[in-house]
Amino acid sequence: MSFSERIAAGTRAVELPGDLTGAVGDSVTVVPVVVALAALSDVSLAPVLVWFGVFQVAWGARYGVPVSVEPMKALAALAIAGSLSASGLAAAGLLAGGTLLVAGATGLLGRVSRFVGQPVVRGVQLAVALVLFRTALDLAATDLALAGAAVAVAAAVAVVSVRASALAVVAVGAGFALVETGGVSPAVPAFALALPSPAVLLDAGTVQAAVGQLAMSVGNAAVATALLLGEYFDSEATADDLATSMGVMNLVAVPLGAIPMCHGSGGVAGKYAFGARTAAANVVLGALYVLAAVFAVGVVAAFPVAMLGVVLAAVAAQLAHTSLDTEQYALTLAVGVVGLLAGVGVAFVGGLLADHAYRRLA
Repeated sequence: MSFSERIAAGTRAVELPGDLTGAVGDSVTVVPVVVALAALSDVSLAPVLVWFGVFQVAWGARYGVPVSVEPMKALAALAIAGSLSASGLAAAGLLAGGTLLVAGATGLLGRVSRFVGQPVVRGVQLAVALVLFRTALDLAATDLALAGAAVAVAAAVAVVSVRASALAVVAVGAGFALVETGGVSPAVPAFALALPSPAVLLDAGTVQAAVGQLAMSVGNAAVATALLLGEYFDSEATADDLATSMGVMNLVAVPLGAIPMCHGSGGVAGKYAFGARTAAANVVLGALYVLAAVFAVGVVAAFPVAMLGVVLAAVAAQLAHTSLDTEQYALTLAVGVVGLLAGVGVAFVGGLLADHAYRRLA
């Protein structure tokens, strides 16, 4: 079946307005992180948005259901906090992508995933949330008045939808930035091939970041996402299928300006909660990302940093809330705290050893 035929098949039974509003459900997990990366690092927003748009459409066509495309949050959090440079972020994404491609293509993920216990995955999620929250406090402290206004907006929107609160603050912050810049200025996104050096690829910090991300990708982006796609949309996509597609999109797009991307159960749940029922939601969101890349990039430089801190705090709170769904609170908390203090990769390895020791004793 050709690409166009896959799109037609996936969107033949379009459900309106659910598939239009459902597109918002995935953007809630993407836009705040992408805006923060672009504002606080050397990441270029335009090509990042274009690649998110491309793969929204591509994976919607491939799987025929509203599959999610999100940032690799462990890597994004480290880059936002300044622990990873732009080249380090790209290198870690390539390492994680290559590993996922091999694991998925060989069917290894389905066998390996059972050795990574839920408390360890949740602990890594908690560690990422804590790293984001620490950075959020530093940013919000730069202008307490603006941060307070952002908190008020988030609280008001949370009455209707907690998931949309971060996106609402992004919208208000963008309004401030538009006033500051005087409007939008259309520009064609520029793409350039940039591969990280071998030294960056083999750097201990890069490898540790990739290991921490893989812990989340196996549990959340592959296994949990496959389960939700089957439950919500009767999809036959397996964890190995999703790992393979994550590997492909990172190896193809990261060298051309994308940030490391993955699937995610949060984005799938968000799309479903907002009404998405067919792959048309992916086509809508993909088009919106590309339009934003052409028309809305200029406002990022003027985005209020203090409001960005509130956005990150909201994202961190959502991620931390997910981490509480655990079978062992003590181990999850320990992995999270160690991840904050010593690094996500160290926390993952230590948590894995502790979890297996506990199982053997039990």
